Amino acid sequence: MDLGLKGTCAVVTGANRGIGLAVAEVLAAEGADLALVARDQETLAAAVEGVGRHGTKVIAVVADTTDDAAVAAMAERVSAEFGAADILVNCAAPASSGVRTPLDDLRDDDLRTEIETKVLGYLRCARALAPGMRERGWGRIVNVSGLNARIAASTFGSIRNVAVAAMTKNLADELGPQGITATVVHPGYTVTERTPEKFAEIAAMRGISVAELEKGLAAGVSIGRLVTAAEVADVVAFLASPRSVAINGDAIAVGGGVPGQIYY
Repeated sequence: MDLGLKGTCAVVTGANRGIGLAVAEVLAAEGADLALVARDQETLAAAVEGVGRHGTKVIAVVADTTDDAAVAAMAERVSAEFGAADILVNCAAPASSGVRTPLDDLRDDDLRTEIETKVLGYLRCARALAPGMRERGWGRIVNVSGLNARIAASTFGSIRNVAVAAMTKNLADELGPQGITATVVHPGYTVTERTPEKFAEIAAMRGISVAELEKGLAAGVSIGRLVTAAEVADVVAFLASPRSVAINGDAIAVGGGVPGQIYY
């Protein structure tokens, strides 16, 4: 299926690693030009070099999405390089540990960081890039959230992810009549280049082996294994395309399925 992405401009935040980098790879392979946004200049430069092999125009924009001025400067750079962004994929957020923190250990500042980065950061980028989409009469906003929105495992993880879903629906209703759709995807545990390190940390926190952790996580997935970042990216690429016009404001789970639960 031709997704119709050739010649479009996509902005991907958190694009230097993980799901963000996988999304950038798929969009470039489908013919989109890209602005890759992240805070770390070194890893971002490596990402640009790798994604650039697909032959489209790829630029690096070093920006911290928790900073209003940095996001505004990012939008100006995108406008100067591409005219406007057609697609925004928000991925810039700290990964959730998936481990419940006891009430007495929850710290207000930790939640403030989560909201400032994942909720307000996503909102800043949408607010900065939506005007260009309005002018073109078309756009796609895809927010990468997480299955903690549906599972009570991490208090702050659930709060931030539910907030992203609520924000997405509000954006969808406001921008939909202007040709701009907004959707949210909920990955579960996803295999990325950081998985070995992350799983070792989680296993240590739970007092089990990595093998036991992996077996337990796979048992909680309908397909019997964890989904990869590339597989999440395939879904995001569809949602970022003209083919996805029938989906707006909805949350799409991309974790391989949760056994026994029905969402309707």
